[in-house]
Amino acid sequence: MTDSSPKLYSPAFWAMSLANFSTAASFGVFFLFPLFVEAHGGSEADIGIIMGVFGLAATLCRPWVSGLVDRIGRRRSFTVGSLMMVGLPAGYMLLSGPLEGFYVVLLLIRILHGIGMALCFTAAFTFVADIVPPARLNEGIGIFGISGLVGMAAGPALAEFALHRAGFFAMFVVAALLAGVGMAAHLPLSEPEYELRFVDLKVSFFDVLKRPKMKGVALLAVLFGIGQAGAGNFVAPLAAAREIAHVSLFFVAYSVAAAMVRLGGGRLADRVGELRVIPYALVVTGAGLISLTVAQHSWSLTLAGAVTGCGHGMLFPTLNSLAVRDEPSGIRGKITGVYTGALDGGNFSGSILLGYIGEWLGLQVLFAAAGLALFSGLTVIPCWLRRKSA
Repeated sequence: MTDSSPKLYSPAFWAMSLANFSTAASFGVFFLFPLFVEAHGGSEADIGIIMGVFGLAATLCRPWVSGLVDRIGRRRSFTVGSLMMVGLPAGYMLLSGPLEGFYVVLLLIRILHGIGMALCFTAAFTFVADIVPPARLNEGIGIFGISGLVGMAAGPALAEFALHRAGFFAMFVVAALLAGVGMAAHLPLSEPEYELRFVDLKVSFFDVLKRPKMKGVALLAVLFGIGQAGAGNFVAPLAAAREIAHVSLFFVAYSVAAAMVRLGGGRLADRVGELRVIPYALVVTGAGLISLTVAQHSWSLTLAGAVTGCGHGMLFPTLNSLAVRDEPSGIRGKITGVYTGALDGGNFSGSILLGYIGEWLGLQVLFAAAGLALFSGLTVIPCWLRRKSA
């Protein structure tokens, strides 16, 4: 007797994983973009605005992006996003002279770049949610997410190599080439067979957001995004202030731990349920951030990165799976858009909020606040369960 059930690790799964890796690596190149802003006379405030507008655009465009993913399909939406990710680096190449001479143009490019990344990210995760077996949803989304984690680690390394040898022009060429690999990887794919037949155009992004489950998922995603803002934006200043060498060890440990958790425990949430795993994931992630308040050496910084990464490795796929589980495929683009948009919104608002906390009260209080944001998510799950059972 043969097993006719759908397989998790299909050729389409691996092709979209390669596409997601390459797109994430292209995005990761721009972790070094503040150096470009500084080289053209920009201040720290300019860096904050120019980097922040990318995340703001990615957040605000989610209603349109998620509707497009449901309306024209996952693959086609990824194609549109890929075209933007390939073409927009050329816009950066054309900028020269003092920053004030091209400030408005640069902001426009950053806005379009944020929209392109939002399209790719939302389309890719919705595509994968459509093709993985429901019984292995957490495992599939978790393993797929590793491609993005690795990509965002590889992108800055490739960018640094290019920048040191041939300048910013070469760095932008690397970003375009990486996005081009992502485009080439996904083009042979077909749309999931049943996807377009069940699209309900009457259901809007905000209709989805009003659902009790999605309100809970969105709130948890915002809190998760605040924690990510702490880990992504303020660990380097913390290491510099405490004279800790090799800050990259935090990010390496973070990515490796997140990947190992997904490889080793990808099926746990599928067996016991997302709502039983999420509280532990919130606590582990929050504890890792709070541990940064006492990190004084490279080893303790690395340990904090590993703990925080373990929490991330559990939390991202379980929240994503909770959002899309048992939902019709015709609105999964909007559901994924709500989740990823809330995550980006939390990251953007967290960057601003934590920045002011750090400026007024210090970095130690900043990371305590980031960790407590995750712990506060423990109050969301009981409230949602009560509303679900009512």
